[in-house]
Amino acid sequence: MSTDSGAAPEIPKTCKAGVVVNEGPDFHLKVEDVPVPSPGPNDILIKLNATGICYSDIHYMLNDLPIPKMSFFNVRSPGHEGAGTVVQLGSNVTNWKLGDRAGIKPAYDACLNCELCWTGKETYCPDSPQIGLQFPGSYQQYVLSPARYTQRIPDGVDDFTAGPIMCSGSTVYCSLKESGLKPGDWAVFPGAGGGVGHMGVQIAKAMGMRVVGVDGGADKEKLCKELGCEAFVDFTKVDDVAEEVVAICDGKGAHGVFVTATSASAYASAPMMCRISGKVMCIGLPPSGTAMAGADPLLFVGKNLHVIGTKVGSMYDTMKALEFAARGQLKPIYEVFPLAKMPEAVDKLKKGIVAGRLVVDFNS
Repeated sequence: MSTDSGAAPEIPKTCKAGVVVNEGPDFHLKVEDVPVPSPGPNDILIKLNATGICYSDIHYMLNDLPIPKMSFFNVRSPGHEGAGTVVQLGSNVTNWKLGDRAGIKPAYDACLNCELCWTGKETYCPDSPQIGLQFPGSYQQYVLSPARYTQRIPDGVDDFTAGPIMCSGSTVYCSLKESGLKPGDWAVFPGAGGGVGHMGVQIAKAMGMRVVGVDGGADKEKLCKELGCEAFVDFTKVDDVAEEVVAICDGKGAHGVFVTATSASAYASAPMMCRISGKVMCIGLPPSGTAMAGADPLLFVGKNLHVIGTKVGSMYDTMKALEFAARGQLKPIYEVFPLAKMPEAVDKLKKGIVAGRLVVDFNS
């Protein structure tokens, strides 16, 4: 392995990892020792300092999406929001140095040689596998990443901030970009107090949009207003959430509704929140078969509505989201768990009792 940037750090034989046990509806997570992988010629080995905990990880462990199981790929550790440093280089790697700061995103790689990759849609590339599903993910402290598709972390963005941005921040930035909303437009976020939603609130505010948060409880309301929501609708107190949103948005409705929640009710009410030519942006992933993004076609025709789905952002999108953080305009709200309590963090997210994001500190 190349070590031309100085003395190479000592690489252990094993490392700690959160691994899924009894994959499926009754899964649980445990922390155990796993082998540290060795990089191939075009890979880098990253020692993670932090990983975010994303609900997509819960989906993978529950096995409630219409995709192959983690175990089909012999993967036991999910996770796709890692941040750390490069500790080993593959023999062909020349664009990274030991000690460089690096991030792990949901997309593990892409072919970089097709129309989708050339147009910034590489996360839709058929040769873009998912880390934490098809490859061991960021619940494992030492992870491999293709050198050509590893995200650089800029100065001024710490690992606990960068980790969640790798997925949540990138995802919601991409959706805001693809919505085409302009400064002064109304952007509504069902699930505004959650891991993706609270970052969307901040980025939309930084882009000059007027932001409305939809979520439940006083804690979520306080968080959303502190982060930039002009108004907040508490679905536990309001009988008709869509009607309330429309009234707030000039009595006409939202220009864009960014559904970061995963409930059927959030998707069902989103079209009703829109004004003429409004856009429903589908972000949150409900369990397969539990929700529909749509309404009576008469509503779509009568209001010229658009429904658009977006995945995690490209490398460029992730870079732009990180730039918001570097400028101080995006500050993920997170609760830190030590590595030994990773199972508790996963259980807390599984139960849906999280405001903001959960982040695991591998060094505590």
